[in-house]
Amino acid sequence: MPIATPEVYNEMLDRAKAGKFAYPAINVTSSQTLHAALRGFAEAESDGIIQISTGGAEFAGGQYSKDMVTGAVALAEFAHIVAEKYDVTVALHTDHCPKDKLDGYVRPLLAVSEERVKAGRNPLFQSHMWDGSAETLADNLSIAQELLERARAAKIILEVEITPTGGEEDGVTHEINDSLYTTVDDAIRTAEALGLGEKGRYLLAASFGNVHGVYKPGNVVLRPELLKELAEGVAARFGKADPFDFVFHGGSGSTEQEIATALDNGVVKMNIDTDTQYAFTRPVADHMFRNYDGVLKVDGEVGNKKTYDPRTWGKLAEAGMAARIVEACQNLRSAGTKLK
Repeated sequence: MPIATPEVYNEMLDRAKAGKFAYPAINVTSSQTLHAALRGFAEAESDGIIQISTGGAEFAGGQYSKDMVTGAVALAEFAHIVAEKYDVTVALHTDHCPKDKLDGYVRPLLAVSEERVKAGRNPLFQSHMWDGSAETLADNLSIAQELLERARAAKIILEVEITPTGGEEDGVTHEINDSLYTTVDDAIRTAEALGLGEKGRYLLAASFGNVHGVYKPGNVVLRPELLKELAEGVAARFGKADPFDFVFHGGSGSTEQEIATALDNGVVKMNIDTDTQYAFTRPVADHMFRNYDGVLKVDGEVGNKKTYDPRTWGKLAEAGMAARIVEACQNLRSAGTKLK
């Protein structure tokens, strides 16, 4: 089944952890970017994760009502249909949901999957993210406990962000400073509150200097080796080796060595949005500049329908984004590792 069952998603994450690779988690906002993600995974012969942020869901819900749940459900249902044509397995995930949007996004989506599971079906999404990084750690983990219990019952994996990622993502903003590094104490408190699997599986977005958005290598001090310290600190306290499934946020502009170190230290999922946004838009801009007098009715002319037809430049956008995803799969060592 191209959309992973709960059992297959767990297998995917276990294989990534054991094999020291990670799945690119690609943000999508439309049917077209979703196809680009599926195509990129298929061309790389990699399974992967497709995710929808609150802003992406609002966009997909249409600008008339801007309903996030409608947008997320529609894209997820679309994915369940079209993914059948791609020879890879993907998991569906929702990205970055802060406290003020839980009631309008993650909780309703959990309810959708709860009803599906009660009816003997699989959940609509395979994982959801709770971004409590703007809250105190105590409040963050308290909400995470409630969400983890519901997620577990719906056969869904929860992702938690316990400390800030710098920059801005869908309205959640954090300064770039020393708070961007998770401590061993933060990790221990997380394990105490959420357990280490016995209360439900979760992915951990720990901070090691990560920043969302666009930056050049060297402008942000990443310390992916910190993940090893966190894992060892928790392992020493609870007696469980490799206790966490780590997520790498804010990876745009990271060096290959930084990515490799993160993979070696337990990262199984890496979010990619900024780079794929550019890869999607760049071919469109190129087409528009090269065909200026065709895409516009300049000086009263009629233009050229073949150049302004959305299918013409849309195909270029899909190919550009897919190619960037293939590159991501290669960097994350997931290329050629698909389940089937």
